[in-house]
Amino acid sequence: MKNTVKLLAACAVLAVAGSALAQNVITAAPQNVLQLTASGTVEVQQDMLSMTLVTTRDAADAATVQTQLKTALDAALNEAKKNAQPGQLDVRTGNFSLSPRYTKDGKINGWQGSTELVLEGRDFPRITQTAGRINTLSVGNVGFGLSREQRAKTEVEAQNIAIESFKQKANELAKGFGFGGYTLREVSVNANDSGPIHPRMMAMQAKSFSADSAVPVEAGKTSVVVSVSGSVQLK
Repeated sequence: MKNTVKLLAACAVLAVAGSALAQNVITAAPQNVLQLTASGTVEVQQDMLSMTLVTTRDAADAATVQTQLKTALDAALNEAKKNAQPGQLDVRTGNFSLSPRYTKDGKINGWQGSTELVLEGRDFPRITQTAGRINTLSVGNVGFGLSREQRAKTEVEAQNIAIESFKQKANELAKGFGFGGYTLREVSVNANDSGPIHPRMMAMQAKSFSADSAVPVEAGKTSVVVSVSGSVQLK
């Protein structure tokens, strides 16, 4: 029995000693490790167009406003769907709002509301010509962006640039510090995300265009940035 107790005590001491040794090894600061970041940027033409058509209505009761908005939106939807094509011209409804109008005394004296229709896709002429034919809604916002395919392709280009820049920096810094080279310890790759298309206000109305005219738009360029950051072991 006494031998068993001694053996258990000895094991406990060894376990504690082993744990302390492991902690010392884990917490030991790495030597000759370099942290660095590099990025790659590619400028690309925006290939996605988003046009938001909007209308507002005002009446004495909510039901009338809602009916008027529905009538205007249904007519716009029917016209837009004639030219809809997946990826080239996608049609969807946007925001819908209905709220009371108050007097100075806080009493409701009417209702007002608005509704939106969004046309978006890669076929700019198809989108703008469709917007020009809709006469129940007005052009409110226009925005440009990148399609999923264009963004993925451009990110690969920017990523390759960032990786080469990272490797070049690591080599130059290793030599600058008197080392012959390096090995990669850890690395992370991040691409900027511009998110959804950001619209801008348009000082024009769809009803001011003839049925055959296109709403004038011109896309610009945007930059896709990929950053590579991590650590290398100098050797």
